[in-house]
Amino acid sequence: MMRLEVRPQPSRLMSLASPLLALALTVAVGVLLFVLLGKDPLRGLQMFFVEPVKNLYQLSELSVKATPLILIALGLAVCFRANVWNIGAEGQFVMGALAAGWVAMQAGPETAWMGRAIVLPIVAAGVLGGMAWAAIVALLRDRFNANEILVSLMLVYVAEMILGWLVYGPWKDPKGYNFPQSITFLPVTQVPRLVDGLRAHVGVLVALAGVGLFWAFLFRTYRGFALQVGGLAPAAARYAGFSSRGAIWLALLLSGGMAGLAGGLEAAGPLGQLTPYVPAGYGFAAIIVAYVGRLHPVGIVFSGVLMSMFYIGGELAQSRMGLPKSLTGVFQGLLLFSLLACDTLIHFRVRLRRPAPGATSKGA
Repeated sequence: MMRLEVRPQPSRLMSLASPLLALALTVAVGVLLFVLLGKDPLRGLQMFFVEPVKNLYQLSELSVKATPLILIALGLAVCFRANVWNIGAEGQFVMGALAAGWVAMQAGPETAWMGRAIVLPIVAAGVLGGMAWAAIVALLRDRFNANEILVSLMLVYVAEMILGWLVYGPWKDPKGYNFPQSITFLPVTQVPRLVDGLRAHVGVLVALAGVGLFWAFLFRTYRGFALQVGGLAPAAARYAGFSSRGAIWLALLLSGGMAGLAGGLEAAGPLGQLTPYVPAGYGFAAIIVAYVGRLHPVGIVFSGVLMSMFYIGGELAQSRMGLPKSLTGVFQGLLLFSLLACDTLIHFRVRLRRPAPGATSKGA
């Protein structure tokens, strides 16, 4: 008989090395998958771990994928540290893109005086859109004790249906040959790029600034300390006078705002218009990014880059090796489950116990 026994003192070194061990296990299982699919495993691994960083163009594409993942994961890390389970960042990302897209579509001759500064209200609208969608979750949790996991998750599908209704209906481009898409945003409304000819944009700098700000908030401010105490020890937080209601609102609004910011940058950046394909799964993948990064802003940068490599590697494996694009999701899932398995063995040890001699079942 096998059972798990709590370790008296989990190894700090193994806790830090756990993500690397999980990555090694993911690679090992990935090699096995390539072999079973009849593909060259070395070439398969090259698609995921070499090609995405091969040249400046690929690094630019890597930054485009990593930016929304890092931004969303930063907000989720605050939520999870506060023991608030926001699973609906994808919906907040979509609503941020919708709000930013609406502002971008208002641009015209009458706003020409703003110049490139019009990007600021566009991005701010994205933040507010994500916060408004997260506020619904906070309100239902605060006033009616609704489960934020279910509410935030269900609101993802509501956001996607609103997006579909708008791009198939009121916001549909009349000159778009009947395709479900909005008008293309004016060049002046699009997020500035870092290098001409590449898609990397200033969102990369925003994400890096966010890493510094969230590190300072979590580990150098009273409010950040209160949030974490509430997540680790709710009874102690109540005794210390920390507001649980305030923690719920703050965590969800921060998380929704960061997801909305990512959506706004995506809509006014690489996409340049609204289509039914705005939801790219970043909101769900960012959950893995947050946990692989140990809910730490600096760790999230590395895990965000790794996850974006999986995105690009999946696309390359599809086009160059004839593998399904769903392989990206397989690698993401393998990484998460490997991490959970490693963390379980860090905190628990496996004990094998033989049944006592002469023991019989109750029905004997």
